[in-house]
Amino acid sequence: MGVTQAKTIKDVETGAAAVANPEGMEGGGGQAVVRDLASLTPMMRQYLETKALNPDALLFFRLGDFYELFFEDAVKASELLQITLTARSKTGDRIPMCGVPYHSARRYIARLIEQGLKVAICDQMEPPGNGPGIVRREVTRIITPGMVLDDEVLEPRASNFLAAVHWSEKGFGAALLEASTGEFFTVEVPSAQDLVEALSRVEPRELLVPEGLTEAPEVAFLTSRLPRTPAVAGLDKAAFEPARATVYLRMHFAVASLEAFGLTDAPLATGAAGAALRYLKDTQKTAAPHVDRLSRMERAGHMLMDESSRANLEVLKTLRDGARKGSLLGVLDRTATCMGARKLARWLAAPLCALPEIHARLDAVEELAQRSVWREELTTLLKEVADLERLCGRLSLGAGNARDLRALGASLALLPKLGTALARCSAPLLQALCGPLGALPELAELLLRAVVDEPPLVIKEGGLIRQGFHAELDEIVALSTSGKDKLLEIEARERKRTGISSLKVRYNKVFGYYLEVTRSNLELVPKDYIRKQTTVGAERFITPELKEFEEKVLTAEERRCALELRLFEELRAQVVAAAPRIRSAAEAVATCDALLSFARCSAEYGYTRPVVDDSEVFSLTGGRHPVVERVLAAGEAFVPNDVRLEPTEAQLLVITGPNMAGKSTVMRQVALTVLMAQAGCFVPARAAHIGLCDRIFTRVGAADNLARGQSTFMVEMTETSHILHHATRRSLVILDEIGRGTSTFDGLSIAWAVAEHLHDKIGARTLFATHYHELVDLAREKPRVKNLCVAVKEQGGKVLFLRKLVPGGANRSYGIEVARLAGLPQEVVGRARDILQNLESGELDETGRPRVAARRGSRTSAGQLGLFSGASPPAVPASPPVPAAQLKVLEALRTTALDLTTPLEALNLLARLQKELM
Repeated sequence: MGVTQAKTIKDVETGAAAVANPEGMEGGGGQAVVRDLASLTPMMRQYLETKALNPDALLFFRLGDFYELFFEDAVKASELLQITLTARSKTGDRIPMCGVPYHSARRYIARLIEQGLKVAICDQMEPPGNGPGIVRREVTRIITPGMVLDDEVLEPRASNFLAAVHWSEKGFGAALLEASTGEFFTVEVPSAQDLVEALSRVEPRELLVPEGLTEAPEVAFLTSRLPRTPAVAGLDKAAFEPARATVYLRMHFAVASLEAFGLTDAPLATGAAGAALRYLKDTQKTAAPHVDRLSRMERAGHMLMDESSRANLEVLKTLRDGARKGSLLGVLDRTATCMGARKLARWLAAPLCALPEIHARLDAVEELAQRSVWREELTTLLKEVADLERLCGRLSLGAGNARDLRALGASLALLPKLGTALARCSAPLLQALCGPLGALPELAELLLRAVVDEPPLVIKEGGLIRQGFHAELDEIVALSTSGKDKLLEIEARERKRTGISSLKVRYNKVFGYYLEVTRSNLELVPKDYIRKQTTVGAERFITPELKEFEEKVLTAEERRCALELRLFEELRAQVVAAAPRIRSAAEAVATCDALLSFARCSAEYGYTRPVVDDSEVFSLTGGRHPVVERVLAAGEAFVPNDVRLEPTEAQLLVITGPNMAGKSTVMRQVALTVLMAQAGCFVPARAAHIGLCDRIFTRVGAADNLARGQSTFMVEMTETSHILHHATRRSLVILDEIGRGTSTFDGLSIAWAVAEHLHDKIGARTLFATHYHELVDLAREKPRVKNLCVAVKEQGGKVLFLRKLVPGGANRSYGIEVARLAGLPQEVVGRARDILQNLESGELDETGRPRVAARRGSRTSAGQLGLFSGASPPAVPASPPVPAAQLKVLEALRTTALDLTTPLEALNLLARLQKELM
């Protein structure tokens, strides 16, 4: 269920009864049965009514200094948070409960959100004891995986998107909303797979779908294929209706139509956008003024990569443990701000396809790469800039505090200096950043003048506003802080007037301020003193002056807190009004930081500016893998390689060579080079010429997907099918070991047919690595196929991998040598060599098959069983070796289905076999 509202009091009471007496619940063991709701205390009834309005969230119910949870919420939270489960039983009913201190609740909430749960925060809306009845409480916000504002929950250098999804038989629409920054995008695509590609760029934390469809096949498809499985939430179906969503969006943005947002022809995306915005407002109990723009993600403007390709290339995180370190992002992220880090990740997840934009980024990177002094100056300034996007987001949503105001003011004050530094640059993209950076000096000055240097965390307890900012506040503060001096003055004056040297001004909570006189001095008390209390050794009096002072002092702190809160709200309103300009400034800071990171890596890692044009050429001279070269041990050098792909003579490269020789590394570095260049970064090579690519496809490695009922081979074929259906002449295709998941002949046949299709029908630039050495014959059959292999040197019975690509095809895989390096037992390695020798020499057993059982005099120990279970067959005289060509012909004859072969096909077969024997 989504964020729900009860329609009547009866609905609430019914929901409360369901919470208190869930179906099947029995007493004992921490379980609860409330026999009579009327017997509950008013506070517990208030809890149940609130819980009934938020049934799908864990309710954090504020009681004094704690947030308490009750019933099933308490049982669940105590298990997940490892906190003590107790019971509340004042009415005789056992009610499970647990709680966390309110001041440390954020870290507990973070743990629950990380596990995909929702948390509803129910706060006290008035101080205890201010009126009759129980304290008024309300849900002030609902925190979900996709609706997080707290820095302790958010990952600073990563985005946290909600994806609202709407679909019909015509296609899929989605809206991506980042609550903490206000970023808002829409996309409409024809298929679920296309939607996966779009959503995987940002890895949403939560999917929002129409209520009742959370278990739909479409939702299961999305969640199973996105890189990080999102939580799923439902919202009223009506919120997704395009007509209703259109009105809702027009009202929020105060526009007459949605044409400017590109939504006039996208009803599904419009419905998703309306639902996403409604979800934000409902959960955060706010008007969301920081969401001030909406844009449509155009697929044509960016290179496309499916999630499998992005994962195989380890663009944003590693395959092994999902970490940023060890990925391309981990190498290229040298940003100084969180905004820049998030911007850089989005650039790498969605490289550009427009040449003017690519060249603009490359121009900026080139200028910054050549100016080391400028880079250091800019980096020093950027390190002092806080996360403007999220500061503005929190303040706009009413979740910020005075520390956020102070950090925002200090950061805004630095932006003109950053703009002045960038104004020296000549690159147009850097010049364009200067304007937004100098647009907020008045707001910066106001915030720094208003807020103290180290404001408290809580905004309702005062101490936020700087002295001298507000005259009335200064008077109140002076009264509350100088009260002691005033009391000493009154005490000294009354002693002098009465002659009572022991007279004292005192205070208690019952009588307030009073004058205390010992019994021995009562005859000196003036007539204007008013008696308040008699004690054993003294009398207590008040005067009109002391009473007036008491009223001022006792109300000063309360008036101070109220006035400071009002001033804080006024300052926050100023920030909200300036939110569009703050967002523009934040965008400029993030862009500058990301470009600076590219420039720093390019200068320090020895990268080269690529030539990126509209051709179909890919030429790499001295190319290196950007990640592998950074993790090599000290003293170990990366071996660079040259690779050239072009449409007339080398459109498809067949790469052969041993395992561990570096085939996959070469292919991945080609793909990463294209990605980096089109993202606007220099590349790890001596020279690079890159014709624009519209998509990168990779088919590298596979594993069983038991959840989908797919074997390794099925996964492999599914991914290959996706490539063949979607690749174009401008795509880059990386294929590694196609067909290895099935039998040799089936696999070879599939690999050959796939390569032919890519060559003949699609024309995509392709790197095809294989252990099927027969594929090198493609170069004889197809004019645009070239063979490359990774060089190997055999020395002293051992294999040395040279990591160098050379023309030609390999005729061995050296798999047994790799097995030895991996640590297989020596007897296993020796036995494998025996079997390989038999297979290669064509030695046959008595059935005419290649001998794999142990031979006499082999390296295997006496009495050892053969490769298959059972006794070794009796020794027979060794058959004369059969040439490999003859074995191939025999196998072809054996597997030919003669009943299904026409005379013409039979003649062609005989002719081909005869040719192979010649």
